[in-house]
Amino acid sequence: MTTETPRPIALIGAGPSGLAAARNLQKAGLAFQGFEAHTDVGGLWNIDNPRSTVYHSAHLISSKRTTEFAEFPMGGTVADYPSHRELRDYFTAFADHFDLRRHFRFGARVQKVEPLDESAAPPWRVTWTGADGATHSEVFGGVVIANGTLAEPSLPEFDGRFDGELLHTAAYKHPQLFTGKRVLVVGAGNSGCDIAVDAVHYARSVDLSVRRGYYFVPKYVFGKPADTLGGKLRLPAWLKQRIDAKVLQWFTGDPVRFGFPKPDYRMYESHPVVNSLVLHHIGHGDIAVRPDIARFEGRTVHFKDGSARDYDLVLCATGYKLHYPFIDARLLDWEGMAPRLYLNIFPRRHDNLAVMGMIEASGIGWQGRYEQGELVARFFKAAAEGSPRADALRQAKAGPPPDLSGGYRYLKLERMAYYVHKDTYREAVRQAAAGLA
Repeated sequence: MTTETPRPIALIGAGPSGLAAARNLQKAGLAFQGFEAHTDVGGLWNIDNPRSTVYHSAHLISSKRTTEFAEFPMGGTVADYPSHRELRDYFTAFADHFDLRRHFRFGARVQKVEPLDESAAPPWRVTWTGADGATHSEVFGGVVIANGTLAEPSLPEFDGRFDGELLHTAAYKHPQLFTGKRVLVVGAGNSGCDIAVDAVHYARSVDLSVRRGYYFVPKYVFGKPADTLGGKLRLPAWLKQRIDAKVLQWFTGDPVRFGFPKPDYRMYESHPVVNSLVLHHIGHGDIAVRPDIARFEGRTVHFKDGSARDYDLVLCATGYKLHYPFIDARLLDWEGMAPRLYLNIFPRRHDNLAVMGMIEASGIGWQGRYEQGELVARFFKAAAEGSPRADALRQAKAGPPPDLSGGYRYLKLERMAYYVHKDTYREAVRQAAAGLA
Protein backbone atom coordinates (compact mmCIF):
# COMPACT_ATOMS: atom_id res chain seq x y z
CA MET A 1 0.00 0.00 0.00
CA THR A 2 1.41 3.39 -1.00
CA THR A 3 0.45 6.91 -0.01
CA GLU A 4 0.53 9.56 -2.72
CA THR A 5 2.76 12.51 -1.83
CA PRO A 6 0.70 15.72 -1.93
CA ARG A 7 1.64 18.16 -4.66
CA PRO A 8 3.42 21.29 -3.41
CA ILE A 9 1.72 24.67 -3.31
CA ALA A 10 2.74 27.34 -5.82
CA LEU A 11 3.58 30.68 -4.18
CA ILE A 12 3.87 33.71 -6.49
CA GLY A 13 6.04 36.57 -5.23
CA ALA A 14 8.92 37.06 -2.78
CA GLY A 15 8.08 40.53 -1.50
CA PRO A 16 6.82 41.16 2.07
CA SER A 17 3.55 39.25 1.55
CA GLY A 18 5.25 36.40 -0.29
CA LEU A 19 7.84 36.02 2.45
CA ALA A 20 5.08 36.08 5.09
CA ALA A 21 3.27 33.31 3.21
CA ALA A 22 6.49 31.32 2.76
CA ARG A 23 7.32 31.49 6.44
CA ASN A 24 3.85 30.28 7.46
CA LEU A 25 3.72 27.49 4.90
CA GLN A 26 7.11 26.43 6.22
CA LYS A 27 5.88 26.49 9.82
CA ALA A 28 2.84 24.40 8.87
CA GLY A 29 5.06 21.79 7.21
CA LEU A 30 3.47 22.34 3.79
CA ALA A 31 5.66 21.82 0.73
CA PHE A 32 5.68 24.81 -1.60
CA GLN A 33 7.47 26.17 -4.62
CA GLY A 34 8.00 29.92 -4.81
CA PHE A 35 8.23 31.97 -8.01
CA GLU A 36 9.84 35.42 -8.10
CA ALA A 37 10.26 37.38 -11.32
CA HIS A 38 13.26 39.30 -9.95
CA THR A 39 16.59 37.79 -8.96
CA ASP A 40 16.17 38.39 -5.21
CA VAL A 41 13.64 38.91 -2.41
CA GLY A 42 12.14 42.21 -1.23
CA GLY A 43 9.53 43.01 -3.88
CA LEU A 44 9.03 46.73 -4.38
CA TRP A 45 11.45 47.46 -1.51
CA ASN A 46 14.29 46.13 -3.65
CA ILE A 47 14.97 49.17 -5.83
CA ASP A 48 17.02 47.05 -8.25
CA ASN A 49 13.88 45.10 -9.11
CA PRO A 50 12.67 46.40 -12.50
CA ARG A 51 9.09 46.31 -11.17
CA SER A 52 9.97 48.24 -8.02
CA THR A 53 8.13 51.54 -7.73
CA VAL A 54 10.19 53.00 -4.87
CA TYR A 55 12.43 56.02 -5.40
CA HIS A 56 15.75 56.94 -3.83
CA SER A 57 14.23 59.08 -1.07
CA ALA A 58 11.48 56.58 -0.19
CA HIS A 59 10.90 55.69 3.47
CA LEU A 60 8.13 53.92 5.33
CA ILE A 61 5.20 56.12 6.28
CA SER A 62 4.57 53.91 9.31
CA SER A 63 7.17 53.40 12.02
CA LYS A 64 9.28 50.27 12.24
CA ARG A 65 7.68 48.98 15.45
CA THR A 66 4.16 49.09 14.00
CA THR A 67 5.28 47.60 10.68
CA GLU A 68 7.82 44.83 11.39
CA PHE A 69 7.16 41.09 11.64
CA ALA A 70 6.65 40.26 15.33
CA GLU A 71 8.93 37.21 15.23
CA PHE A 72 11.72 39.16 13.51
CA PRO A 73 12.00 42.70 14.94
CA MET A 74 14.06 45.31 13.16
CA GLY A 75 17.41 46.14 14.76
CA GLY A 76 17.85 48.98 17.21
CA THR A 77 20.05 50.91 14.77
CA VAL A 78 17.32 50.93 12.10
CA ALA A 79 15.67 54.34 11.76
CA ASP A 80 12.18 54.97 13.15
CA TYR A 81 11.01 55.35 9.56
CA PRO A 82 13.35 53.07 7.58
CA SER A 83 14.56 53.83 4.07
CA HIS A 84 14.10 51.41 1.19
CA ARG A 85 17.75 50.42 1.64
CA GLU A 86 17.19 49.38 5.26
CA LEU A 87 14.04 47.54 4.27
CA ARG A 88 15.78 45.57 1.53
CA ASP A 89 18.37 44.54 4.10
CA TYR A 90 15.57 43.59 6.50
CA PHE A 91 13.80 41.31 4.02
CA THR A 92 17.10 39.79 2.94
CA ALA A 93 17.89 39.02 6.59
CA PHE A 94 14.37 37.62 7.15
CA ALA A 95 14.69 35.27 4.17
CA ASP A 96 18.15 34.15 5.24
CA HIS A 97 17.25 33.68 8.91
CA PHE A 98 14.36 31.34 8.08
CA ASP A 99 16.12 29.71 5.10
CA LEU A 100 13.37 30.72 2.68
CA ARG A 101 15.42 31.35 -0.47
CA ARG A 102 15.83 27.67 -1.26
CA HIS A 103 12.07 27.43 -1.77
CA PHE A 104 12.05 30.02 -4.58
CA ARG A 105 12.85 29.99 -8.27
CA PHE A 106 14.24 33.44 -9.01
CA GLY A 107 14.00 35.04 -12.44
CA ALA A 108 10.79 33.06 -12.92
CA ARG A 109 7.86 35.13 -14.23
CA VAL A 110 4.49 33.39 -13.94
CA GLN A 111 2.49 33.64 -17.16
CA LYS A 112 -0.61 31.56 -16.43
CA VAL A 113 -2.40 29.88 -13.54
CA GLU A 114 -5.35 27.60 -14.39
CA PRO A 115 -7.37 24.89 -12.62
CA LEU A 116 -7.40 21.46 -14.23
CA ASP A 117 -10.92 20.50 -13.17
CA GLU A 118 -14.12 21.98 -11.76
CA SER A 119 -13.72 20.73 -8.19
CA ALA A 120 -13.40 22.89 -5.07
CA ALA A 121 -9.75 21.90 -4.71
CA PRO A 122 -8.44 21.23 -8.22
CA PRO A 123 -4.87 20.67 -9.31
CA TRP A 124 -3.44 23.92 -10.72
CA ARG A 125 -1.22 24.22 -13.75
CA VAL A 126 1.32 27.02 -13.44
CA THR A 127 3.20 28.17 -16.52
CA TRP A 128 6.22 30.43 -16.16
CA THR A 129 9.13 31.86 -18.08
CA GLY A 130 12.47 31.04 -16.51
CA ALA A 131 15.62 33.12 -16.26
CA ASP A 132 16.84 31.35 -19.41
CA GLY A 133 13.81 32.59 -21.38
CA ALA A 134 12.38 29.09 -21.72
CA THR A 135 8.74 28.31 -20.89
CA HIS A 136 8.05 25.78 -18.16
CA SER A 137 4.89 24.22 -16.76
CA GLU A 138 4.08 22.19 -13.66
CA VAL A 139 1.02 21.03 -11.73
CA PHE A 140 0.57 22.10 -8.10
CA GLY A 141 -1.81 21.25 -5.28
CA GLY A 142 -2.74 24.86 -4.54
CA VAL A 143 -1.83 28.46 -5.35
CA VAL A 144 -1.03 31.47 -3.18
CA ILE A 145 -0.85 34.76 -5.09
CA ALA A 146 1.40 37.35 -3.42
CA ASN A 147 2.69 39.51 -6.27
CA GLY A 148 1.84 42.82 -4.60
CA THR A 149 -0.56 45.69 -5.21
CA LEU A 150 1.77 48.60 -6.02
CA ALA A 151 3.36 47.70 -9.34
CA GLU A 152 0.80 48.44 -12.07
CA PRO A 153 0.43 52.24 -12.56
CA SER A 154 -3.00 53.80 -12.76
CA LEU A 155 -2.62 56.64 -15.25
CA PRO A 156 -5.68 58.86 -15.75
CA GLU A 157 -6.92 60.01 -19.13
CA PHE A 158 -6.70 63.74 -19.76
CA ASP A 159 -8.41 65.90 -22.34
CA GLY A 160 -6.04 67.42 -24.85
CA ARG A 161 -2.35 66.69 -25.43
CA PHE A 162 0.63 67.60 -23.30
CA ASP A 163 3.81 68.30 -25.29
CA GLY A 164 6.20 68.09 -22.34
CA GLU A 165 7.06 64.99 -20.32
CA LEU A 166 4.05 63.10 -18.92
CA LEU A 167 5.07 60.38 -16.45
CA HIS A 168 3.67 58.25 -13.65
CA THR A 169 5.51 58.16 -10.33
CA ALA A 170 6.32 54.50 -11.07
CA ALA A 171 8.96 55.87 -13.47
CA TYR A 172 10.45 58.24 -10.88
CA LYS A 173 13.71 57.28 -9.17
CA HIS A 174 15.84 60.37 -8.50
CA PRO A 175 15.04 64.10 -8.16
CA GLN A 176 17.65 64.98 -10.79
CA LEU A 177 14.73 64.31 -13.14
CA PHE A 178 13.36 67.72 -12.08
CA THR A 179 16.49 69.82 -12.64
CA GLY A 180 15.56 73.23 -14.06
CA LYS A 181 12.01 72.16 -14.97
CA ARG A 182 8.58 73.58 -14.25
CA VAL A 183 6.95 70.63 -12.51
CA LEU A 184 3.33 69.74 -11.84
CA VAL A 185 2.68 66.79 -9.52
CA VAL A 186 -0.84 65.43 -9.91
CA GLY A 187 -2.21 63.96 -6.69
CA ALA A 188 -1.33 64.71 -3.08
CA GLY A 189 -1.24 61.25 -1.60
CA ASN A 190 1.81 60.06 0.29
CA SER A 191 3.97 59.51 -2.80
CA GLY A 192 2.85 62.74 -4.44
CA CYS A 193 3.74 64.81 -1.38
CA ASP A 194 7.08 63.04 -0.87
CA ILE A 195 8.06 63.62 -4.48
CA ALA A 196 6.91 67.24 -4.51
CA VAL A 197 9.22 67.83 -1.53
CA ASP A 198 12.05 66.13 -3.47
CA ALA A 199 11.41 68.34 -6.47
CA VAL A 200 11.69 71.57 -4.48
CA HIS A 201 15.47 71.18 -4.31
CA TYR A 202 15.96 70.71 -8.06
CA ALA A 203 13.05 72.14 -10.03
CA ARG A 204 12.52 75.65 -11.36
CA SER A 205 9.02 75.56 -9.88
CA VAL A 206 6.77 72.96 -8.24
CA ASP A 207 2.98 72.87 -8.24
CA LEU A 208 0.66 70.26 -6.76
CA SER A 209 -2.69 69.58 -8.46
CA VAL A 210 -5.41 68.22 -6.16
CA ARG A 211 -9.05 67.32 -6.65
CA ARG A 212 -10.00 66.79 -2.99
CA GLY A 213 -8.90 67.75 0.50
CA TYR A 214 -6.54 65.71 2.69
CA TYR A 215 -5.75 65.10 6.34
CA PHE A 216 -2.03 65.55 7.03
CA VAL A 217 -0.46 63.56 9.87
CA PRO A 218 3.01 64.48 11.21
CA LYS A 219 5.49 61.62 11.57
CA TYR A 220 6.38 62.72 15.10
CA VAL A 221 4.16 63.84 17.96
CA PHE A 222 5.82 64.81 21.25
CA GLY A 223 9.07 63.39 19.87
CA LYS A 224 7.60 59.92 19.27
CA PRO A 225 6.47 58.26 16.00
CA ALA A 226 2.85 59.32 15.70
CA ASP A 227 1.55 55.80 15.10
CA THR A 228 3.00 54.54 18.40
CA LEU A 229 0.83 56.89 20.47
CA GLY A 230 -2.78 56.57 21.50
CA GLY A 231 -2.62 53.51 23.73
CA LYS A 232 -4.93 50.52 23.44
CA LEU A 233 -8.19 52.30 24.19
CA ARG A 234 -10.66 51.42 21.44
CA LEU A 235 -12.93 54.35 20.60
CA PRO A 236 -16.07 54.37 18.44
CA ALA A 237 -15.26 55.47 14.89
CA TRP A 238 -17.17 58.78 15.13
CA LEU A 239 -15.42 59.75 18.37
CA LYS A 240 -11.93 58.81 17.16
CA GLN A 241 -12.51 60.81 13.98
CA ARG A 242 -13.55 63.86 15.96
CA ILE A 243 -10.72 63.67 18.52
CA ASP A 244 -7.92 62.89 16.05
CA ALA A 245 -9.04 65.59 13.61
CA LYS A 246 -8.88 68.13 16.43
CA VAL A 247 -5.43 66.93 17.55
CA LEU A 248 -4.20 67.22 13.96
CA GLN A 249 -5.27 70.85 13.82
CA TRP A 250 -3.09 71.54 16.87
CA PHE A 251 -0.03 70.10 15.17
CA THR A 252 -0.47 70.88 11.47
CA GLY A 253 -3.06 73.64 11.36
CA ASP A 254 -5.82 73.77 8.79
CA PRO A 255 -4.57 72.70 5.32
CA VAL A 256 -7.34 74.80 3.75
CA ARG A 257 -5.36 77.93 4.48
CA PHE A 258 -2.49 76.50 2.39
CA GLY A 259 -4.80 76.24 -0.64
CA PHE A 260 -6.13 72.71 -0.23
CA PRO A 261 -9.85 72.09 -0.57
CA LYS A 262 -11.71 71.29 2.63
CA PRO A 263 -12.09 67.49 2.84
CA ASP A 264 -15.61 66.39 1.93
CA TYR A 265 -15.16 63.28 4.05
CA ARG A 266 -14.24 62.57 7.66
CA MET A 267 -10.82 61.54 8.90
CA TYR A 268 -9.80 57.92 8.18
CA GLU A 269 -12.40 57.56 5.42
CA SER A 270 -9.42 57.82 3.07
CA HIS A 271 -5.76 57.09 3.75
CA PRO A 272 -4.22 60.06 5.58
CA VAL A 273 -1.06 61.72 4.27
CA VAL A 274 1.83 61.11 6.68
CA ASN A 275 3.88 64.13 5.69
CA SER A 276 4.13 67.58 7.22
CA LEU A 277 7.13 68.71 5.16
CA VAL A 278 4.86 69.42 2.22
CA LEU A 279 2.97 71.95 4.34
CA HIS A 280 6.30 73.43 5.42
CA HIS A 281 7.31 73.99 1.80
CA ILE A 282 3.89 75.33 0.79
CA GLY A 283 4.11 77.75 3.69
CA HIS A 284 7.52 78.88 2.41
CA GLY A 285 6.26 79.36 -1.14
CA ASP A 286 8.30 76.48 -2.54
CA ILE A 287 5.19 74.58 -3.65
CA ALA A 288 1.90 75.99 -4.93
CA VAL A 289 -1.42 74.14 -4.70
CA ARG A 290 -3.49 74.04 -7.89
CA PRO A 291 -6.98 72.69 -8.60
CA ASP A 292 -7.85 69.59 -10.61
CA ILE A 293 -6.81 69.53 -14.28
CA ALA A 294 -9.37 70.46 -16.93
CA ARG A 295 -7.26 69.85 -20.06
CA PHE A 296 -3.85 70.02 -21.69
CA GLU A 297 -2.91 72.33 -24.53
CA GLY A 298 0.71 71.98 -25.66
CA ARG A 299 2.75 72.74 -22.56
CA THR A 300 -0.11 74.63 -20.95
CA VAL A 301 -2.22 72.99 -18.28
CA HIS A 302 -5.69 74.42 -17.84
CA PHE A 303 -7.22 73.94 -14.39
CA LYS A 304 -10.88 73.64 -13.46
CA ASP A 305 -10.96 77.02 -11.77
CA GLY A 306 -10.18 78.66 -15.12
CA SER A 307 -6.50 79.32 -14.40
CA ALA A 308 -3.66 78.00 -16.57
CA ARG A 309 0.10 77.57 -16.31
CA ASP A 310 2.95 76.19 -18.41
CA TYR A 311 4.97 73.14 -17.37
CA ASP A 312 7.82 71.03 -18.66
CA LEU A 313 6.95 67.90 -16.67
CA VAL A 314 3.67 66.51 -15.38
CA LEU A 315 4.15 63.67 -12.91
CA CYS A 316 1.07 61.65 -12.03
CA ALA A 317 1.00 60.40 -8.44
CA THR A 318 -2.29 58.68 -9.17
CA GLY A 319 -1.77 55.29 -7.57
CA TYR A 320 -1.78 51.72 -8.78
CA LYS A 321 -4.21 49.08 -10.01
CA LEU A 322 -4.61 45.54 -8.77
CA HIS A 323 -2.88 43.36 -11.33
CA TYR A 324 -3.18 39.59 -11.51
CA PRO A 325 -2.72 39.11 -15.26
CA PHE A 326 -1.87 35.42 -15.06
CA ILE A 327 -5.25 34.21 -13.73
CA ASP A 328 -8.82 34.52 -14.98
CA ALA A 329 -10.49 37.33 -13.03
CA ARG A 330 -13.61 35.18 -12.55
CA LEU A 331 -11.62 32.75 -10.41
CA LEU A 332 -10.99 35.63 -7.99
CA ASP A 333 -14.66 36.70 -7.93
CA TRP A 334 -13.70 40.06 -9.40
CA GLU A 335 -16.47 42.65 -9.06
CA GLY A 336 -16.03 46.27 -10.04
CA MET A 337 -12.70 47.62 -8.87
CA ALA A 338 -11.36 44.59 -6.98
CA PRO A 339 -11.78 40.88 -6.29
CA ARG A 340 -14.44 40.12 -3.69
CA LEU A 341 -12.56 37.71 -1.45
CA TYR A 342 -13.46 36.47 2.01
CA LEU A 343 -11.25 38.43 4.43
CA ASN A 344 -9.57 39.82 1.27
CA ILE A 345 -7.94 36.38 0.91
CA PHE A 346 -10.21 33.53 -0.20
CA PRO A 347 -12.45 33.19 -3.27
CA ARG A 348 -15.84 31.60 -2.67
CA ARG A 349 -15.38 28.62 -4.93
CA HIS A 350 -11.90 27.20 -4.39
CA ASP A 351 -10.38 25.88 -1.17
CA ASN A 352 -6.79 25.81 -2.43
CA LEU A 353 -6.49 29.30 -3.92
CA ALA A 354 -5.64 32.39 -1.87
CA VAL A 355 -4.43 35.95 -2.35
CA MET A 356 -1.94 37.50 0.07
CA GLY A 357 -1.45 41.22 0.59
CA MET A 358 -4.61 42.46 -1.16
CA ILE A 359 -5.27 44.69 1.79
CA GLU A 360 -4.86 48.33 2.63
CA ALA A 361 -5.41 49.82 6.06
CA SER A 362 -3.89 52.56 8.14
CA GLY A 363 -1.33 50.83 10.37
CA ILE A 364 -1.88 47.24 9.21
CA GLY A 365 1.88 46.60 8.97
CA TRP A 366 3.57 43.46 7.74
CA GLN A 367 2.38 41.61 10.82
CA GLY A 368 -1.12 41.96 9.39
CA ARG A 369 0.12 40.19 6.26
CA TYR A 370 1.88 37.59 8.40
CA GLU A 371 -1.42 36.80 10.12
CA GLN A 372 -2.98 36.38 6.68
CA GLY A 373 -0.24 33.86 5.89
CA GLU A 374 -0.91 31.97 9.09
CA LEU A 375 -4.61 31.69 8.23
CA VAL A 376 -3.87 30.57 4.65
CA ALA A 377 -1.42 27.88 5.79
CA ARG A 378 -3.77 26.54 8.46
CA PHE A 379 -6.75 26.41 6.10
CA PHE A 380 -4.81 24.78 3.27
CA LYS A 381 -3.50 22.16 5.69
CA ALA A 382 -6.87 21.44 7.30
CA ALA A 383 -8.61 21.25 3.91
CA ALA A 384 -5.95 18.94 2.46
CA GLU A 385 -6.19 16.64 5.48
CA GLY A 386 -9.98 16.51 5.29
CA SER A 387 -10.22 17.98 8.77
CA PRO A 388 -13.67 19.13 9.93
CA ARG A 389 -11.97 22.29 11.26
CA ALA A 390 -11.97 23.59 7.69
CA ASP A 391 -15.77 23.42 7.42
CA ALA A 392 -16.49 26.61 9.36
CA LEU A 393 -14.25 28.70 7.12
CA ARG A 394 -15.73 27.07 3.99
CA GLN A 395 -19.20 28.07 5.15
CA ALA A 396 -18.08 31.56 6.09
CA LYS A 397 -16.45 32.30 2.74
CA ALA A 398 -19.53 31.03 0.89
CA GLY A 399 -21.83 33.30 2.87
CA PRO A 400 -22.29 37.07 3.17
CA PRO A 401 -19.02 38.97 3.72
CA PRO A 402 -18.23 40.32 7.18
CA ASP A 403 -18.16 44.05 7.82
CA LEU A 404 -14.47 44.95 8.06
CA SER A 405 -14.97 48.73 7.99
CA GLY A 406 -14.84 49.27 11.75
CA GLY A 407 -17.70 51.74 11.35
CA TYR A 408 -15.86 54.00 8.87
CA ARG A 409 -17.43 55.00 5.55
CA TYR A 410 -14.51 54.69 3.15
CA LEU A 411 -14.46 56.69 -0.06
CA LYS A 412 -15.62 54.80 -3.14
CA LEU A 413 -12.29 54.98 -4.93
CA GLU A 414 -10.33 52.27 -6.75
CA ARG A 415 -7.47 52.43 -4.25
CA MET A 416 -9.98 52.12 -1.38
CA ALA A 417 -11.82 49.14 -2.87
CA TYR A 418 -9.95 46.70 -0.63
CA TYR A 419 -9.47 49.02 2.36
CA VAL A 420 -10.31 47.72 5.84
CA HIS A 421 -10.14 48.86 9.43
CA LYS A 422 -6.90 47.51 10.92
CA ASP A 423 -8.14 46.29 14.30
CA THR A 424 -11.41 44.87 12.98
CA TYR A 425 -9.63 43.07 10.19
CA ARG A 426 -6.79 41.59 12.25
CA GLU A 427 -9.21 40.37 14.89
CA ALA A 428 -11.32 38.61 12.24
CA VAL A 429 -8.26 36.96 10.68
CA ARG A 430 -6.90 35.85 14.05
CA GLN A 431 -10.25 34.39 15.06
CA ALA A 432 -10.50 32.45 11.81
CA ALA A 433 -6.97 31.12 12.27
CA ALA A 434 -7.68 30.14 15.89
CA GLY A 435 -10.61 28.06 14.69
CA LEU A 436 -8.20 26.02 12.56
CA ALA A 437 -5.56 25.46 15.24
